Amino acid sequence: MKHALLLSVAVLICSGVWAQRPEYFTVESYYKVKWGYADEFIRLWKTNHYPLLKKALENGDVISIKAETPRFHSGEETRWDFRVTVTFKNVEKAFDEDLVTPYKKQLFPDLEALARSEQHRFELLLAHWDIETAELQL
Repeated sequence: MKHALLLSVAVLICSGVWAQRPEYFTVESYYKVKWGYADEFIRLWKTNHYPLLKKALENGDVISIKAETPRFHSGEETRWDFRVTVTFKNVEKAFDEDLVTPYKKQLFPDLEALARSEQHRFELLLAHWDIETAELQL
């Protein structure tokens, strides 16, 4: 009986049922901005969108946020100016259109001013694309 219990525990551990990793969902968002406006775009992102993501992070819906700019330039076809990698708690949170809505009024009492500022930020864009990524187990 004792051996059967130990064998069952070993099978559970090896199969990953007992110690499963959460099913996080990671998205990389790339932004290509009009020439000369990348700094303004990033400043607006930091002012308008990052605080909302930080609230989702504090709430546990977002696991991590990372923002990057390229160190060197590339050709126009492959150029991007800003990349944000967000890891969500799960796929449902990643596609929840209202994920940050509860925080908007709390952080930005003048929602019309926020909307105008965000409209301007998106006017600076030439292109934007999102890529779902998955970590490879090596």
